Amino acid sequence: GGGSGGALGEPRIPVPGHGAGLSRHPLGMARQGSGAMLASGGLGFPPQNLARVVVWEWLNEHGRWRPYSAAVCHHIENVLKEDARGSVVLGQVDVQLAPYVIDLQSMHQFRQDTGTMRPVRRNFYDPSSAPGKGIVWEWENDNNSWTPYDMDICITIQNAYEKQHPWLDLSSLGFCYLIYFSSMSQMNRQTQRKRRLRRRMDLAYPLTMGSIPKSQSWPVGTSTGTPCSCPQCLLVNSTRAASNAILASQRRKLYPGAVRQSSTFAGAALWPTGTATVAGGTAKGEGLRVPGGAFAPCQSVPGGAPLPGLNNLNQPGTQRGAGLGARATVPPGVPALPVKNLNGTGPVHPALAGMTGILMCAAGLPVCLTRAPKPILHPPPVSKSDIKPVPGVNGICRKTKKKHLKKSKTPEDVVRRYIQKVKNPPDEDCTICMERLVTSSGYEGVLSHRGIKPELVGKLGKCGHMYHLLCLLAMYNNGNKDGSLQCPTCKAIYGEKTGTQPPGKMEFHLIPHSLPGYTNSKTIRIVYDIPTGIQGPEHPNPGKKFTARGFPRHCYLPDNEKGRKVLKLLIVAWDRRLIFTIGTSNTTGESDTVVWNEIHHKTEFGSNLTGHGYPDPNYLDNVLAELLAQGVSEANLKD
Repeated sequence: GGGSGGALGEPRIPVPGHGAGLSRHPLGMARQGSGAMLASGGLGFPPQNLARVVVWEWLNEHGRWRPYSAAVCHHIENVLKEDARGSVVLGQVDVQLAPYVIDLQSMHQFRQDTGTMRPVRRNFYDPSSAPGKGIVWEWENDNNSWTPYDMDICITIQNAYEKQHPWLDLSSLGFCYLIYFSSMSQMNRQTQRKRRLRRRMDLAYPLTMGSIPKSQSWPVGTSTGTPCSCPQCLLVNSTRAASNAILASQRRKLYPGAVRQSSTFAGAALWPTGTATVAGGTAKGEGLRVPGGAFAPCQSVPGGAPLPGLNNLNQPGTQRGAGLGARATVPPGVPALPVKNLNGTGPVHPALAGMTGILMCAAGLPVCLTRAPKPILHPPPVSKSDIKPVPGVNGICRKTKKKHLKKSKTPEDVVRRYIQKVKNPPDEDCTICMERLVTSSGYEGVLSHRGIKPELVGKLGKCGHMYHLLCLLAMYNNGNKDGSLQCPTCKAIYGEKTGTQPPGKMEFHLIPHSLPGYTNSKTIRIVYDIPTGIQGPEHPNPGKKFTARGFPRHCYLPDNEKGRKVLKLLIVAWDRRLIFTIGTSNTTGESDTVVWNEIHHKTEFGSNLTGHGYPDPNYLDNVLAELLAQGVSEANLKD
C-alpha cells in the first residue's frame, strides 16, 4: 500500500481519476512548463545538457506512468552508472518490491513470481519542481494507506500550492477531480466522493547533467566476490547464465555439430564452479533444472547450438524478434528460442521463461512469443459503389472550423442569467472554494469584479445548488466561456455546452457488412479526421503545438433505429466540439495531444478484445447517457 514506490505490476488500489475527465481549463492552475520532459526512446538524455531531475516510471494497466520512489530511483541510477545494460534488483532498496527486477537493456520491469512484464522509462523534470525538492503529494486509498499521484499531477499540485491557490481543477490532465488546499482533500466531480490528501517531504530525486555511461559489452562477465544468494538474484543470474551459454556457443562458431551442455555453461558461468545455479537447484551436464522439480532435457539441434531445455515450449514456425525487437544478425545455425506466453502452462517456470526472453531479446537473439489473438479492427474492403448515405441522415460529412466566440455576453451576464440571489444562505460549504456560504468566497482578493461582492451567494435555477457568485465566475472564466454553465455538483447544464475540439472532419456512411450481434443490419461507419495544429486560448497550453495520433479514426454503429439516433446525436456533439479535446493520453501518457472526451466509441469492427468492439448489448444505451451528460439529447433533434 504505502508511498514507498507504489504497488507495482498488480496494483491493489484504485487509480485516481481513471477516465477521460472533463475538458475544462484548470482553475488557478500553473501551466505545465515545469512538467515532464520525456526523453525519446531507451534511456534518453536530458535536453541541452541542463541539470534535470531523473524520475524512473513504470506503465500500469491503465496506461498511466507511475513513479518509483526517490530511493528506488537513486538505486537504479547507481546501477546504471556501473552497467547501462544490467539488471536492477529492486528488493535490495525496498523490501516491498522484492519480486521485481528492471532489465535496463530492454527497459522492462519484470515480476518474478507472476511473470508480468511492464515497460519502464527514465523521465526528466525541472530541478525546481516537486521531485527536485523531495515533495510528494499523496491521496488516501480505500486501505487507509497513501498512494503518490502521477508525477505530472504531483508537480501541478505543488505549483498551485506554492502560488497559494485555494483550489485546483485537474481536468486538463484527464482527471475529474478538484483539489482543495484548505481542507487538504480531493473531490471526484462526478460522484462527489472526497478523499484526504497530504504533502510529504521525502528524499529528493537524483539529478543528472546528461552524462550516461557508455554501454558495456553484454552480457557481463564473471562476477567478482561472493554472489548474492537471494532468490531474486539467483533467478536473474541463472537466466543470464542460460543466455550467456547461447552467446558463448555463438561466439565459438559451434554450428556444425552438437556440444555437451556442461562445457557450454562452463564457458560463461557466473559461478567459479562452472555450475549454473537456478532457483530450485543446480544444473550441470543433464540440462537446466527449473523450479518445480522436473529436469528439462538438453536438446541438441542438428547444425546448431544446444539449447537449455526450453525448446519444447512452443512449436517452431517462429516469429523472429517478436515483441521486444532483436538488434543483432543471428547466424543461420542458431535456432530461435521459443518462450511461451507467461501464463504458467509450459514446463518451464513462467518467471524463468519471461526473464530469459527479455535477456535474449536484449542480446539480439530471436525469441518466439506466442501471440494473443489480434482484434479485428476493420471490415473487409468496401468498394466506393457499395458505400451509401445513412437513411434519414442529411449529408455524409461535417467539418468544424475554429471556434466562434460569442462576444455579446460578459461572464457576469452569463452567471447572473442562470442564478437567483440568496439573501440568507445556509451554513454549508460552497463546494467550489470549500469556504462556508455564510463567509466570503475563497476567491476574494484573487478575483475582483465590479458589482459582485465576495459574500454574495446565488442558487442555480434548475437544480437549486448554491455557490458564491465569485466562485461561479471563476469557474466560468476558466472554462470554455461559451455562454453555458454547468453545475459542478450535479452536472446540470445551463445553456448550450460546447467543447474545445480542434478543427477537423467527420464523415459517415453505410457499408454492406454486419457487426457481431447485429447480423441482420448493415453498419454505419464514422470516420473522424483531425490534423495537428496550434492550441487556442481554450486549450491547456495556448500557442503550443498539439499532436493528433491515430487519425483518421474509424468507428462503427449498427444500422438500426437506435444506431441512427446515436449517429444524429454524435453529429450534434461534433458540431458543438464535444467528441474530442486536447489533453494527456491515457494510453501513451503523451500530453498536448487530441484525446476522446467522455463519449465512448466502438473502434473495433469484428471483435471485442479491447472492450471497444461488438457484441456489447448495452453500448447504445450507455452512449446515449454519455451524450445526455454533455447536454446532447433527443430534444436537440427536433430543433
